[in-house]
Amino acid sequence: MPDISTGRRRRAVVLGASLTGMLAATALAPHVDEVIVIERDELPDGPGPRPGLPQAHHAHLLWSAGEQAIERLSPGMRQRLLDAGARYVHMPSGLVSLTPHGWVPRSGEPLQHQIVCSRDLLDATARRFLLQGITVRTRSYAVGLMGTRTRITGVRVRDLETKETAALHADFVVDATGRKSHSPQWLAEIGLTAVPETTVDPGLVYASRWYRAPSGAETFPVVSLQPDPGLGVPGRGATLVPVEGDRWLVTLAGTRGAEPGTDPAAFEEFARKAAHPIVADLIARAEPLSEVRLYRNCSNQRRHFEALKPWPAGFVVLGDAVVSTNPIYGQGMTMAAQMVLALRSALDRHGLTTPRLSATVQRRVGRVIRAPWDITTGQDIRFPGATGPRAPLAGRVTHRYVDRLSRTAMSRPVVTRALFDVMSLAEPPTRLFRPDTLWGVIKGPAGPALGEPPITESERAHCHPLAATVPDPPGA
Repeated sequence: MPDISTGRRRRAVVLGASLTGMLAATALAPHVDEVIVIERDELPDGPGPRPGLPQAHHAHLLWSAGEQAIERLSPGMRQRLLDAGARYVHMPSGLVSLTPHGWVPRSGEPLQHQIVCSRDLLDATARRFLLQGITVRTRSYAVGLMGTRTRITGVRVRDLETKETAALHADFVVDATGRKSHSPQWLAEIGLTAVPETTVDPGLVYASRWYRAPSGAETFPVVSLQPDPGLGVPGRGATLVPVEGDRWLVTLAGTRGAEPGTDPAAFEEFARKAAHPIVADLIARAEPLSEVRLYRNCSNQRRHFEALKPWPAGFVVLGDAVVSTNPIYGQGMTMAAQMVLALRSALDRHGLTTPRLSATVQRRVGRVIRAPWDITTGQDIRFPGATGPRAPLAGRVTHRYVDRLSRTAMSRPVVTRALFDVMSLAEPPTRLFRPDTLWGVIKGPAGPALGEPPITESERAHCHPLAATVPDPPGA
């Protein structure tokens, strides 16, 4: 759609072919004549690793709210993922989860869901589906913004092969380059003040290894063992995700003082020291398919772009470039999808040329991430050796309420539903204070939490030593 006033074609540029970048390109495409995605890596043809996404070697979970946001942005994406080998897993029946307050019951109606697959499969499916009609320039990267402190008019792009830098004019630019984004420096170069940043670092390190799923365990439930920050000792967590190709992806996590290493012989031993040995019991009989890979860049990092005034027109920052949280909570992709949905909604309502569009989107992005940031960092700062600002008094009071709510959720279904609604980012935290939920929290637990993993007879057969069982959940 050419600009009627000038007759020229409109162009949007997206920096980074991450999931965030691909979704942003999809959101922008109906409003411009051309979308160009700038990507430093050479993108694989199918599911495969790339240097710019080292976290793909570790467990990823796409919560229902994120999957639904992606489906709204690009109808049909859900089915493409399922056709490619991803699984649609109902929660909590498809989850074996140990929280600091006990095991989550698996019985009852489905509350939320997750799309379960490897990150490589998710990204490959997204590239095939989302980038149709989109120009992708690989082996190139942005080195700076063009324009003024009130309007961005493009980016300067360097080619990795020729080493040449060229101007790329654009009506709209999206930075989706992740944690290593240079937007704070670029904005300073055009005269804006420093971007406020907050970091809460529990010293978390991830270690992951692939296994062949034992026969009959290809669709085992997702297993999640959460560390307890209230114990006053370094946290150890473990996650087992059954993914495509009849494989298990096992990710171990340790905070400062309990970091896992790369020694394959120590992998199972570390898993056995988590809050429960079920993951160690499961992998004891499984065939390893890879070495152990570490990922250390796990601190909670937030850049408060929404605080900058003026915010330049024609530019927004999305995804991990704005906020990256402890991966153990599995909310990164969901937050990113909701950020892009905020961009799409603003574009549909106001149009690309509205002067305040960018500032409006950046403020909405700040609102999207506020609640998950507060919840995640409020937990992580409690681990020994964690660095960063402590929660204010009001925040500490809220955390005590959430602790009681989580304990109650182990035995009261109405509270369990509220917890899953907020965990999945399907509902804002105010959901936790609705009258029925509040009354359930006041009454407290209806009984003791489960003392053993809620696994079925058939699931127990894959553990060594054997664990206790409960009846099969509905639909199992």
